[in-house]
Amino acid sequence: MGLMKTKAISSIFVLFAIAVGMASMAPTAFADHPTVSIGAVEESGFSQVCAVSQGGDGCYTPVTATVDIGGDVTMTNTDPTGVHTFTSGTVDGFTPQPDGVFDSGVLMSGDAFEWKATEAGTYPYYCMLHTWMIGEIVVQAAHGDDHGDDKGHDDMVHEEVAEDVELMVMISDSQVMGGTQIELEFNVLHLNYDLTATQNGEVVFEEKGLHSMDLIATHQIDALGSDENPITIEVVSLGIGAPGEEDTWTGPVGQVTTAKVVPEFGTIAMMVLAVAIISIVAVTAKSRVVPRF
Repeated sequence: MGLMKTKAISSIFVLFAIAVGMASMAPTAFADHPTVSIGAVEESGFSQVCAVSQGGDGCYTPVTATVDIGGDVTMTNTDPTGVHTFTSGTVDGFTPQPDGVFDSGVLMSGDAFEWKATEAGTYPYYCMLHTWMIGEIVVQAAHGDDHGDDKGHDDMVHEEVAEDVELMVMISDSQVMGGTQIELEFNVLHLNYDLTATQNGEVVFEEKGLHSMDLIATHQIDALGSDENPITIEVVSLGIGAPGEEDTWTGPVGQVTTAKVVPEFGTIAMMVLAVAIISIVAVTAKSRVVPRF
């Protein structure tokens, strides 16, 4: 792949919620949870591989924990290689923003911290020492027959957490095969979106109702940008969930992420450069002077 040049990150809402996109696919995730335990992935303090932003499954396990109101949450540092914290709040880039709901302080390996969930809602948290470690706790009302309306329990939970999702989209570009390859990196699975690319006020690429099962999606555009004539990429979120099941989608709708892309060079240029280097090496080898005795 060619040189990744342009990157744009867009975020609207306040809370990180990576696994909420799968909630509509797995209703059993919202069963009764009077207590829940959360741990830390081994070596999560030494490497960001586990981080969702790096394509991992999360540095806390589970990355999203669900508990009933009044339930106890036990947070344990199960990482034998480092110290961690469980601090409520969010991270803006690499800047922590604690909200004061709970804070375990520094936990050595094997140490634990308990928090009682008293109010319904979604509570994001992170590690003060390793800000790529993020997770969330969803506090829900316990199952019962006193809901008083026709909506199921799962529907109410979905409505409660839907607006708490922070959608992040990273747009990267590279010159490939005479065109521009666009790579979209999301922080949620099963995102539905529209993608439009314009140049000089004309649409050069447009697809509606796209669906990404993974965290990364690529698209090829048959146009090249330049400093004087860049390509404008626009991604519009439609919701998180299974394609064709719009009624169950959660997350932000209508969030717009844009970026101007101007790929400098790509695979072909790199191949030409490699051939040139090889040629120089070959000529140098043939020109070697061997002393005669």
